[in-house]
Amino acid sequence: MTEPYEHQSLAASENFGTLVPKGGGDPIPLLKKNLLIGRRESCDIVLRFKNVSAHHCQLSVRGGYWYVKDMKSLNGVKVNDVSITDRRLQSGDTLTIAKHSYRIYYVPADLGAVGPPPPDAPPEEIFGDSLLKRAGLEQPARRKRKKRKSIDQPKSPPPETNS
Repeated sequence: MTEPYEHQSLAASENFGTLVPKGGGDPIPLLKKNLLIGRRESCDIVLRFKNVSAHHCQLSVRGGYWYVKDMKSLNGVKVNDVSITDRRLQSGDTLTIAKHSYRIYYVPADLGAVGPPPPDAPPEEIFGDSLLKRAGLEQPARRKRKKRKSIDQPKSPPPETNS
């Protein structure tokens, strides 16, 4: 039986952090500063689950912090149970890819972080979405139903009255 996910060999000289599957499984070392996660064999981290998209999300280091970006996946990405499109990850955060959850662990100073952490999301995303959407509470827009055209039935003549 093959593992549901694979990762690169531990022979690499640097480790930029670790993804630890919640519920058990082997930790996945983060061996590069840009990692593509998905179901395709060409991904840096391959997750062999039917509900994971071919190119599901991307992890990248910016300013000493890991960020995750949803690559328009079908089943989405969440950080600490909140749906996201692009978000900074704190060490210890829960990253959910489709329905598969992992904890990320890393040391920002080891990745070049200096000073206080930057905002969780890039400024354009903060102002681009409603608060309800950012909180994962927005309902999908409903499509308006088209009114059915009624077929005019010939009206029956009014009843005759006897006078």
